[in-house]
Amino acid sequence: MRIGRILRDRIAGKSVWMVSAFIGLLLFLIVGGLLIKSWPILQTHSLNDLLFKSLWKPRKNLFGFLPYILSTVYVTMISILIAVPLCVLCTIYLSEYANKKVKNFVTSLVDILAGIPSVIFGIWGIIMVVPFISNTLAPAFGVEDTTGYSILAGGLVLAIMVFPIVIHIMLEVLRTVPVELREASLSLGANKWETIKKVVLRRAAPGISAAIVLGFSRAFGETLAVLMVVGNTSLLPHSLFDSGYPLPALIANNYGEMMSIPMYDSALMFAALLLLTVILLFNVVARMVIMRVERKMA
Repeated sequence: MRIGRILRDRIAGKSVWMVSAFIGLLLFLIVGGLLIKSWPILQTHSLNDLLFKSLWKPRKNLFGFLPYILSTVYVTMISILIAVPLCVLCTIYLSEYANKKVKNFVTSLVDILAGIPSVIFGIWGIIMVVPFISNTLAPAFGVEDTTGYSILAGGLVLAIMVFPIVIHIMLEVLRTVPVELREASLSLGANKWETIKKVVLRRAAPGISAAIVLGFSRAFGETLAVLMVVGNTSLLPHSLFDSGYPLPALIANNYGEMMSIPMYDSALMFAALLLLTVILLFNVVARMVIMRVERKMA
């Protein structure tokens, strides 16, 4: 009987270890597969030409990824600048100020927002965001020659799409801050806002950073909604009101054409590899920042 339990325990332990190892190995398999598929273009084009040139003419064997890389970075950075302050303030209100009815109501709305398909966000962007930029926002900044399909439109739509996941994680993080810390701060004479700013947010800083990282790791790879509003022109964007062409949109729009053009398959696989590399670098840098914050907190 005892031997049977020990055997079952060992089998369960080994099974869990194998599953965990497979999940860890999966990333390397994905990177390896993309690298193998990208190898033909890496053999015929220098990395400098691929990353820092902007000419994109697949039929002439010219593949300059700079416009797509910059568009991806710009759209994501705009969404971060818009979403992070709003998510933090919304989370603080729901966690520290809102009564139970308001909190339940707003949380339900956030859940509904999280379940909306990305194509609906794209259609909403075409109906609302693009006309607002072309008719109101761009003229206010002296820009007249824009259609509204722009880097800014993509950033706005993307910011709204990441609201739910970031707010949900931040709410869970703030719930983990002990009530005793709040009460101790208030008992020492701090007001509510001072307690939130100097106690609650400081204690929850690593978790808030992790929420932002998770939200925008998803944002980097978002395709359909951004594709519908960003303009999709293979030119270097010089302002927020210029059209862009992020890497996910490039892959989604052109994957069906690759069979008829030499090297196009490898070029699109290299675009996927670039996107994965950017996401990995973002996560590594963010993890280093979180570790520094945790060390300071300790």
